[in-house]
Amino acid sequence: MSTARERILAATEELLASKDALAISTRAICDRAKVGMPEIYRQFGDKQGLLTAVACIGFERFLANKRRNPTTDDPVADLRTAWDSHVAFALDNPHLYRLMFTPAPESQPPAVGEARALLLSALERCRAAGRLRTPLELAGQSILTANVGVCLMALSFPELYGAPEISRSVRDAVIGAVTGDEREDTRITDGIVLAQALVGTLTGTAPAGSDAIAQLSQALQGPGPHDDE
Repeated sequence: MSTARERILAATEELLASKDALAISTRAICDRAKVGMPEIYRQFGDKQGLLTAVACIGFERFLANKRRNPTTDDPVADLRTAWDSHVAFALDNPHLYRLMFTPAPESQPPAVGEARALLLSALERCRAAGRLRTPLELAGQSILTANVGVCLMALSFPELYGAPEISRSVRDAVIGAVTGDEREDTRITDGIVLAQALVGTLTGTAPAGSDAIAQLSQALQGPGPHDDE
């Protein structure tokens, strides 16, 4: 028989399937879990504690998917596969993903560190194969920041940024920049900076606002007709 804690977590996950975390009331969670309101505070301290626990469960699933990604003889191709699986998870779990990757400053899930470690391990394979031209830590930060930025843009503005080719374009640009597999584009560095600004905006940790969105849109669209003159 499930415990009150398990029922509360399951109820919250079920509600997240169709609503953003901010739109879910503690009353709705309690009604679905068939518990009294005080039980949430007894088990999790407050609603934020509950949401952090659910985000941790989301990361467990996210990381399990990551570990199932195939390992081939081409470590750079494996990086692209890992990027695509990350995007697929976000699109399949939009509200949960936003909860996971836009946490409150005081409640960041520790599993973010494990996601980083998995990426650095994949980049170590690239370095061992002589296919990494960027410092390991910077390569990991650039890829993960851009990957999360693409996902949050696709979830927040699907009509503008949800097309699969946008993700592939940013993926190839960033991974190409750190591995040297693609011709270097002078817009790559700007794209990484803009993706970082985007994540900061959506998490409330940077004041980039609509300017970052406009700049990212311009970067993705490419240079204007007079930029090469």
